[in-house]
Amino acid sequence: MIGLTCGIDIGGTKIAGAVVDEQGTVVDEHRVVSPANDAQAIDDAIAELVLELARRHEIVAVGVGAAGYVDAGRRKVMFAPNIAWRDEDLGGELEARVNLPVVVENDANAAAWGEFTFGAAADAHDMLMVTVGTGVGGGIVANGELYRGAFGVAAEIGHMRVVRGGRQCGCGNLGCLEQYASGSALVRGTRALADQPEAAALLARAGGDVDAIDGPLITAAAADGDPFAISRVSELGTWLGEAVASLANILDPGSVVIGGGVSEAGDLLLDPVRRAFEQQVIGRGVRPLLDVRAASLGNRAGVIGAADLARR
Repeated sequence: MIGLTCGIDIGGTKIAGAVVDEQGTVVDEHRVVSPANDAQAIDDAIAELVLELARRHEIVAVGVGAAGYVDAGRRKVMFAPNIAWRDEDLGGELEARVNLPVVVENDANAAAWGEFTFGAAADAHDMLMVTVGTGVGGGIVANGELYRGAFGVAAEIGHMRVVRGGRQCGCGNLGCLEQYASGSALVRGTRALADQPEAAALLARAGGDVDAIDGPLITAAAADGDPFAISRVSELGTWLGEAVASLANILDPGSVVIGGGVSEAGDLLLDPVRRAFEQQVIGRGVRPLLDVRAASLGNRAGVIGAADLARR
């Protein structure tokens, strides 16, 4: 019996930590502010968070979910888009600070593992997870194992090109999926259409301020039956469904789990995903259709998955 492990999820504004048991139950959690754009301060904040939880519980290992490219050995962050980590030995740094074994994993991979092990895909053997938030992330589980690729950087599905010469992406390329199917894309496109008559109710909901239109407002309006908001969420779902079809042609997963903030729209998002998938996947009409599910662990998926990966 291994005991309690600690999972860490590094976000843009906060760092979340949780103590998790072998059944995936969060027994304690704590959050601290994420120091913006200061790699050393973030390292300090993570260490302090772990030590605080370790004072409360007997922790045997730590798993850290970090947005970026994590090496195959699950030690170094080779590159992080929003933190100045370049070939950062985050695992070694934290082990020296907290005196516990540390495993580092990509944050979307950690969330995918959480949903596969304890969440929406706990009954599945293979899974593709798509996380839809500010960007688009992903995770792949094949034959019961997290697939990380030769260099540890597999499943960056948000950066598969879907439009040749398309919108500029933060990664430097053009036409990446997350420029069309992310929460940021949803907000950008909706604001651009806010002067249209069909957007009047949504704009009123934002107090007449175009800049007040954000993802939660759009999804809440869609849930309340606003036709314009529903159409915006549906367009995002169509982009996702077409991408899932392309990935299914390669990976053939049994289930797809959609997570992230936009997934709170439920079937208003998932039904367009399903329709687009069925229209685009090869062998349609004869092949078994995968199961499209909403994530079930919410914003705890990353800490639960990271904690379990540390245990393993």
